[in-house]
Amino acid sequence: MKKNIIILAALFLPLVAFADPFNSKLTSSQRAKLENGEVLIKNISSMKQVSVNKSKATEKILKTMNNLDPSFVAEVIQVRPYEGNEDLINKINETLLKIEDYVGIPYFSERQQKWYELYSSAQINKITEDGAKKTVDCMLEMSLFGKFKSQINVEDTEDYYYYELKNIDKLVYHEKFTAVKPKKMVSCITVFRDGDNWVLYAIGGVDVPKIWFLKDRVETSFMNRIKTFCNFIFEKI
Repeated sequence: MKKNIIILAALFLPLVAFADPFNSKLTSSQRAKLENGEVLIKNISSMKQVSVNKSKATEKILKTMNNLDPSFVAEVIQVRPYEGNEDLINKINETLLKIEDYVGIPYFSERQQKWYELYSSAQINKITEDGAKKTVDCMLEMSLFGKFKSQINVEDTEDYYYYELKNIDKLVYHEKFTAVKPKKMVSCITVFRDGDNWVLYAIGGVDVPKIWFLKDRVETSFMNRIKTFCNFIFEKI
């Protein structure tokens, strides 16, 4: 009897270890996708609906996004085995800091039913390093919004790798009106070890007024841009 209990417990250990970072906001089908190594992309109504539990590994990313308190928010999640991906942190860091590679990321506009470049130009202005932290001041150019100053913050600790991209300038739509105020569009990615797995967790949001006749257009435009970027990075590594 005791032997059977030990065998049964051993069978469930991988599932328990895998499920630990996530909470009940994930459905069984969404968990199944993650267990299969697929990239899960989901819109959520608010930060109260995030799919990860608070821990040392997720505390910073959740604090950043809770401070933003976005009107529209989305998660991009993937789980990968640690074995065979031991250098994942180095890979994602190199990929995220190659700012010039942001140019040409394909972005599909659902409203226009056309393909665009997510960023049509990207230029680094200044890099500042302080121990495990790095700040990159850059200029990005996005279709319909032109060029705007942005800032990237990276932190590599024993508990997690953290990346944050936010607009420093306002985003002006067609040079006519302010669509997003400074520091109100943020994309974050964190990577951390969970037992035999890596967890790649990205969350992005934009804090703009929910004007009823623009709500769907704004949500589709900005959320698709954020999800496109995070998904592109996950696929590239």
